[in-house]
Amino acid sequence: MSESDLPTMIGRTKILLLSIAGVYALASLFLLFEMHERISKVETAQAATNSDLSKLNQHLDSEESTMHARTGALAEKVGMTEKRLRVRTAELRRQQEAVARLEKEQTEQIESVRKEQKEQIEGVRTDVATTRSDLEATKQKLERTIGDLGIQSGLIAHTRDDLELLKHRGDRNYYEFTLRKGKQSTRVSAVNLQLKRANPKKGKYTLNVIADDRTIEKKDRTLFEPLQFYTGRDRQLYEVVVFTVDKNKVSGYLSAPKQLLAQAQ
Repeated sequence: MSESDLPTMIGRTKILLLSIAGVYALASLFLLFEMHERISKVETAQAATNSDLSKLNQHLDSEESTMHARTGALAEKVGMTEKRLRVRTAELRRQQEAVARLEKEQTEQIESVRKEQKEQIEGVRTDVATTRSDLEATKQKLERTIGDLGIQSGLIAHTRDDLELLKHRGDRNYYEFTLRKGKQSTRVSAVNLQLKRANPKKGKYTLNVIADDRTIEKKDRTLFEPLQFYTGRDRQLYEVVVFTVDKNKVSGYLSAPKQLLAQAQ
């Protein structure tokens, strides 16, 4: 290359460099403008996003407040429910305990009644056995004898207990009496009896039997002696037995046939 060509070459080089620099500057400006556009879009999008986030946060705050309120109400309801459950459970427990006590008391009462009934039954059995024994002993005391008319008499009672036994046999009717000495007679069943004398030392007495409009004197009779006489349309046999003699007073019973009582009724 000649020296005359060097300035030309340098000039071209500067032009090329300036061209490159201009292109670079234009490219940079374009890139800066595009970058600014992008940044603006990003900022706009970010602002929109921030607005949405703000709205979302406000919504979340509102939802959180609502949630807290609901949670508080639910917790309060749960607390009340738990309290009611505890109260109800305690009440049910008390009722169960009351039922258990009542069942125990009823069981004890039933056992007590059963025990008492058993004791009463045993007592009744003992009483029945004793009564049977007493009846047998009383029956042995009763005896048959010959009356003052020479007729075989029935069983003779010596005490009121003996008389009760005879009444329960049901063979005849028996009427107790107590006669006092005097002019007045005492009505006993279908006859009248009048005490004339009583001697407690000797155990003797005298009385009149008034029947069928006639008077039969039974003089100086002794204790447990059957005083026999006939009366009534069918002439049935009556007996008077005296088992106590006191001063001016005697006690005993009248034995009458069953069929005569039926006729009298």
